[in-house]
Amino acid sequence: MDQRPVLFFDSGVGGLSVLARARALLPRMPVVYAADSAGYPYGTRTEAEIAARVPALLGRLAERYRPRLIVIACNTASTIALAGVRAALDLPIVGTVPAIKPAAEISRTRVIGVLGTEATVRQAYVDNLAAEFAADCLVLRHGSADLVAAAEARLRGLAVAPDRYAAALAGLLDQPGGARIDTIVLACTHFPLVEPELAAAAGRAIAFVDGSAGIARRVAHLTRDEDWPDWPREGIAVFTRLGADEQGLAPSLARYGLGMLQEL
Repeated sequence: MDQRPVLFFDSGVGGLSVLARARALLPRMPVVYAADSAGYPYGTRTEAEIAARVPALLGRLAERYRPRLIVIACNTASTIALAGVRAALDLPIVGTVPAIKPAAEISRTRVIGVLGTEATVRQAYVDNLAAEFAADCLVLRHGSADLVAAAEARLRGLAVAPDRYAAALAGLLDQPGGARIDTIVLACTHFPLVEPELAAAAGRAIAFVDGSAGIARRVAHLTRDEDWPDWPREGIAVFTRLGADEQGLAPSLARYGLGMLQEL
């Protein structure tokens, strides 16, 4: 049996939203989930920091775990460092990009919100996606570091005040034209983890779109001719810093099939 894992990488736990989709398609897939907890959060770091840090880290992870494929389950890391990772590593790399195309396909008002990290929403990559796939739409953007922190806190079982979700949405809905938003791109993999809370805070019908389903299909396609173990193995969660906060995630990680915690 081919025991090589698929490695999912994020600065924190947001990539679990992508892992869950992929596991639904590939239930026997061995998994290593890597979180750069020592570098978290990426959304407030500079482009230069991320472009240097991510390829180096993934090189170390690839050397230790020998994955068959790597998923950069982080919009910020993908929009900044994907090309550098692909140049550095000789194995398939799947990135995560804001789901502007599917959002434009379903929006009826032609006003779309992009809710991500500060680093993601300012990228030229987002400009290019909007120009290519949503040229007839008004595309509004907002970066929220606090919503990333809220998603991490919720996964640790901590209470999160509803007004934090409302404040993140207000960054979009209170902009000129924001009252007409009918579709919001969750352009950070953390945000689908709190989609029900965002929907409740919106106070009206808004469609939330993210790229996890497309990433899962891409992983399944790239591994379609490969062998998997006959039964699912316990997954590994590896952190660049394994402290009390990371240990506190153990119950939630176990629900995603990640029963072993390690430090890089």
